[in-house]
Amino acid sequence: MSEAQPSCLSHRALFLAFLESSLAGFGGVLPAARRVLVDGRKWLTQEEFNELFALCQAMPGANITNLSFLFGARARGWSGAAAAVSGLLGVPVVLVVLFTGLYARYGTLGPVRHALGGLGAAAAGLLLGAAGRIALPSLRRGWRDVLMVVLVFALAGLARLPMIWVMALSVPLALLLAARVVRP
Repeated sequence: MSEAQPSCLSHRALFLAFLESSLAGFGGVLPAARRVLVDGRKWLTQEEFNELFALCQAMPGANITNLSFLFGARARGWSGAAAAVSGLLGVPVVLVVLFTGLYARYGTLGPVRHALGGLGAAAAGLLLGAAGRIALPSLRRGWRDVLMVVLVFALAGLARLPMIWVMALSVPLALLLAARVVRP
């Protein structure tokens, strides 16, 4: 962790950081969580965030929930994980239940459908912006990292292979490329 040491983060701070992320990240919490953890509170560097997020990609479940759990656990153990996940999911669960009822009643109205289309476009823009910020450090490190970014994007984004296949195909190449960098 960057500025704040893990033992310095209170349960309240973890809860509030992920609550802020969840409320600011309507339609996609990852960009908001990145902004809170990296830019706002500076608890992680961009590289640390990328590493933690990469680990979350390899785990089952929602990536952002995994990220909140791992970050909270790293900062304060099991209780920190509970605080971070509660902050992430608590209020949004209540809002989803409320909005589900409203949508069931008013979802067929034209203005509601147009508003939801606009929200979808805004969420897509936030996700693309976050993807760019996450990929940028890898694109600056050299041709090997650029090759890996392009390969993983092609396998996951274009070929739409399941993540297990993306990993099975890309990890051996990444290890081979890394071994060539380490050799004298």
